[in-house]
Amino acid sequence: MQAQKLQHAEEITGKKEFTAKQYMKFWLPSLFGVLLFLIPISVDGKVTIGLGVLADGLQAMIADYIPAIMTGIICLSALASLAVRFTDIQFFKKSPFLTALFDVTPFWLTLRWIGAAFAIITFFKIGPEYIWSEFTGGVVLYDLIPVLMVWFLFACLFMPLLLEFGLMDFFGTLVRNVMVPLFKLPGRSSIDALASWMGSGTVGVLLTTQQYEGGYYTKREAAVVATNFSIASIAFSLVIAKFLAIDHLFVQFYLTVVVTGVIAAIICPRIPPLSLKKETYYEPVGKQIEEDVPEGVSNFRWGLETAVEKAAQVKSLRGVAGSGIKNVVDIWFALIPLVMAIGTVALVIAEFTPIFDYLSYPFVPFLELLQIPEAKAAAPAMIVGFADMFLPAVVGSGIKSELTRFVIGVMSLSQLIYMSEIGILLLKSKIPISFLQLFIIFLQRTIITLPVAALMAHLFFF
Repeated sequence: MQAQKLQHAEEITGKKEFTAKQYMKFWLPSLFGVLLFLIPISVDGKVTIGLGVLADGLQAMIADYIPAIMTGIICLSALASLAVRFTDIQFFKKSPFLTALFDVTPFWLTLRWIGAAFAIITFFKIGPEYIWSEFTGGVVLYDLIPVLMVWFLFACLFMPLLLEFGLMDFFGTLVRNVMVPLFKLPGRSSIDALASWMGSGTVGVLLTTQQYEGGYYTKREAAVVATNFSIASIAFSLVIAKFLAIDHLFVQFYLTVVVTGVIAAIICPRIPPLSLKKETYYEPVGKQIEEDVPEGVSNFRWGLETAVEKAAQVKSLRGVAGSGIKNVVDIWFALIPLVMAIGTVALVIAEFTPIFDYLSYPFVPFLELLQIPEAKAAAPAMIVGFADMFLPAVVGSGIKSELTRFVIGVMSLSQLIYMSEIGILLLKSKIPISFLQLFIIFLQRTIITLPVAALMAHLFFF
């Protein structure tokens, strides 16, 4: 490996030159990817990104049809999975992609059928109301799934612009001296964070899973990035602030979210369960990353060299596009049914059972110690976010204290782990992380960030 580095260093210091066409193959797609995923723009007073404009535009065009379309896809997924599991239909057997998509274990097959049942019940408003009500299944089918459908459509199609043409390699080399000591992560993880920050936390998780399965993150790094860098977008943060009637403090509010998120991202990777994850790469592909810079070579030059070589590996745009389409199909047919199933169950538990109230009791004295007004009313908001990111805001909207609403809003955005979306995507991925570990990380982030949010609220803003 060292000999290869030295040889490579010799090449880029004068023995190897790239043509203008090779440079353009890196710069043009990467620039387009940056414009789509990472550059904030304002549209009708709403801060979003280019990808968000495409997603929102499509959603507005077909909004009335999406619940019906996705109900059909969820049911088709359940039926196809059953057919592959218990019949010998050659149509599926001939395609490795379709076999992998529908030949699932009994556990995931059961969840797909539960998702199909919930989708039918919710779409037709039949059966128990607690399943299809506007606070449970209705939220998932009519609010959450339409957003996921259009965002994942464009994210999967355009994600190769970030992954395949050298951008991750270029930025990874430039910022690794910050990311490694501070977060114990490779430099390319900064792109994951930016994609989440400007666009969507789910896009960040999707990016992370593809990087892990491509051999660019170890098991520990992938778990750390997915649970600490899949931050909520600025746009969603503004929605939370407006819902809690603290949008007049948005600058202070988002500053607090950033500070709490950075502190949690520094601490959580250094404690179990994340610190115990193995430093090994996804076995089918092995290690595919090299960010170390040879002696005598600048970070910029080495990053540019690595990026151009990465872009040169793309032989066919048709292959890149085909891979993106397969990712869309995988998300729609494999992930969306799980969102319908697990998301509905989580919201039913949150809305119609006292489980989260019981779990929140230990937070009452903690909140009182931090001098948070209306601690008893605020405590459920500290734990209900595990079901869905928006639920803490719903719980906190009726609280009179502006300080308490401020803290609840910060916590809803800094906890990150919520089962209706991020959690399901992680459980479905090949990243080695369990439901129990997700809950533990959620509690860790809550305990770490709550004192910071309370302190900043007391000292700087109230």
